[in-house]
Amino acid sequence: MPDTLLFILVVVPFIAALGLYALRNDSLRMVMVLATAVLLTGSSLALFSHETVAFSTTLLGVNPQPLIVLLDFVVLFIILAVGLSAKHRLIIYLAGAQIVLLAIFKLVSPAEATGQAMFLVDPLAKLMVFVVSVVGSVIVIHALPYMKNHEAHLHLTTSRQPQFFAVMVLFLGAMNGLVLTNDLGNFYFFFEVTTLCSFLLIRHDLTDEAKANSLRALWINSLGGLALLIGLLWISLDLGTVNIQQILAMTPEAAFLLLPIGLLCFAGLTKAAQLPFQSWLLGAMVAPTPTSALLHSATMVKAGVYLFLRFSPAYSGTFFSTTVALVGAFTFLAAAALAISQSNGKKILAYSTVSNLGLIIACAGVGTPAAIAAGMFLIMFHAVTKALLFLCVGTIEQRIASRDIEDMRGLYAVMPVTALIAVLGALTMILPPFGMLLGKWMAIEASAHNILLVIILALGSAVTVLYWARWAGLFMTYPFKGRIYAESQPAMTRLPLFGLIAGALLLSFYAPAIYNSLIYPAISILPLAMPEAVPGTSWGILVMERGSFPVIPLFLVAALGLIAAIYFYKVAGKVKPTGPYLSGAQSPDNENEYIGPLRQSILPATSNYYLEKIFGESTINRWVNTTAMVLILLMLGGGL
Repeated sequence: MPDTLLFILVVVPFIAALGLYALRNDSLRMVMVLATAVLLTGSSLALFSHETVAFSTTLLGVNPQPLIVLLDFVVLFIILAVGLSAKHRLIIYLAGAQIVLLAIFKLVSPAEATGQAMFLVDPLAKLMVFVVSVVGSVIVIHALPYMKNHEAHLHLTTSRQPQFFAVMVLFLGAMNGLVLTNDLGNFYFFFEVTTLCSFLLIRHDLTDEAKANSLRALWINSLGGLALLIGLLWISLDLGTVNIQQILAMTPEAAFLLLPIGLLCFAGLTKAAQLPFQSWLLGAMVAPTPTSALLHSATMVKAGVYLFLRFSPAYSGTFFSTTVALVGAFTFLAAAALAISQSNGKKILAYSTVSNLGLIIACAGVGTPAAIAAGMFLIMFHAVTKALLFLCVGTIEQRIASRDIEDMRGLYAVMPVTALIAVLGALTMILPPFGMLLGKWMAIEASAHNILLVIILALGSAVTVLYWARWAGLFMTYPFKGRIYAESQPAMTRLPLFGLIAGALLLSFYAPAIYNSLIYPAISILPLAMPEAVPGTSWGILVMERGSFPVIPLFLVAALGLIAAIYFYKVAGKVKPTGPYLSGAQSPDNENEYIGPLRQSILPATSNYYLEKIFGESTINRWVNTTAMVLILLMLGGGL
């Protein structure tokens, strides 16, 4: 049974990608996308019924390893061809170096071709497959009407949707393979496939800006791929295996492997767009919004943090783990500060992603059971909510033709349903009783032994509240005595939004149950250093060594607050509204205006304060990037 699910989760998307590339009929494309989404979603949920199991399998009775090796070289030669075509020396050198090293690896490590237990289904893998397959499928479905409108806006004569959806679905299969494989060599293959997919999606519109940003993403992630390959070769030569579970079993007694493990983590930093590598993810914002949603929530960047969590037992309790925690925590705070200065909605979401991924990496660095639990919670809740917010921004952008949040002021009057969903999504990022705050609280609690880490995480959480609350407030404004219009959307635009916000709320409500059934089994058996009391639950309350988070009681309080809000909203509707106070004589003709100099009626303008002189990119980018590089060097030094 696990091998059947593996086939559906990994191989079927590769086959579907070929079909989608060949299809030119919109209706058939929609059917294939929906069928693939249903298969992936169902299989990811079915995976939860299986116990932890490590196994090997065949592809139609044939060992798939030679095919993976062949495809690995094909991917690298495609990347090399891209570099040659674009005359991008860095890509050429990085791809060429990987081709040579991969050939050496295959020559000196023949045993890895028949490695033991090629695949592993454990709680962390199940969680990642759920994120990739369910959230990713929702994004691809939302992309069906979105890309139709997108191409109409660009006035394309020949549709590029076949290529777009082929790469989107291929991306999902590659990510599932990456998180399910128990073979580090195969992990590298899927890692490189995600690099190539991201390049193709970012350059999709073929503008000069899209091409330039796709090349940046390609070389930065190729740098990570090179580091991963060097670490892989090093580990293979020292341990004689590329089996991830065997590596984790050996590394506690093999301190000399911390440096190659550090190279793997360096690859994770590039893939997760951590400082100073964030530029590729920010540049990816030129791509269609479904691409951004996929990169930020279900694929790509999640591969980076998954790598940190998977190998956390290998470095837990070392100086290296402390530096990993500092690298992640610093990015959490610095990226949140950079988000404050932004008014571009997609850029705010991008910095928010970088920030939250830094928090997950910090959890992996802390390395206690509670910290790993926090990291797993954050992966799940961040994926659902960030996908929702990106899809909301994409839907809004196609309506108002702007990504600037100042242009979204009064959105409730024009798009009341989308505005409410977006506000709810923003609030689930910062307020109790929702899952993101639970994850942040657990991360801070787990870091209590390191006061510097606690301070950084607390500051980062506070800064996060600022930009989310500001944006949510803009959504809910509307003109005084203005009309609120009904909102009409295609079903495949609205249903993904409703599905994701329902998922964010339900997953938060069932967080204690999810902890007991999925996360507790994962952390209770981890060979982590600095053992502490493993968190538990009681009556819907998550209990840790130093405190508790009352999930269900807080939901009951929130429900009472919602009832009170509805009551007062109805009461307020019966009261005659008065015009806003404008610090002067109101215009007799329009209550929204005031009488200014020369008795002219003036319409006041409002705008947020973005603190650009303090947190602007031009002000602090150089300093935060330099600090991040120093911390990364310190991290790698910790592996010596």
